[in-house]
Amino acid sequence: MTTKTWKAEITITETDSEVRAEARLRGKEGGQMVGQGTARCNPADENVPAIGDELAVARAMSDLSHQLLQRAAHDIEVHTARPVERLQA
Repeated sequence: MTTKTWKAEITITETDSEVRAEARLRGKEGGQMVGQGTARCNPADENVPAIGDELAVARAMSDLSHQLLQRAAHDIEVHTARPVERLQA
């Protein structure tokens, strides 16, 4: 049995009505991947910072997830010498 640990770190930066999130994944053979996401408050909406944080983080994690799927597809293609049709999250 083997146990591996990958660490995720999320940084949230707020400026006026914009929130930026960065999801950083470390662990795969010492490398790291970074996903990014943003959220903006519509001027007509009530400003609720927690919602902006949630949206920006969700988008950053989604970006990171897609990058990880692309890397896995590439690694499969290299290993098998056959194209990967589609990997889904």
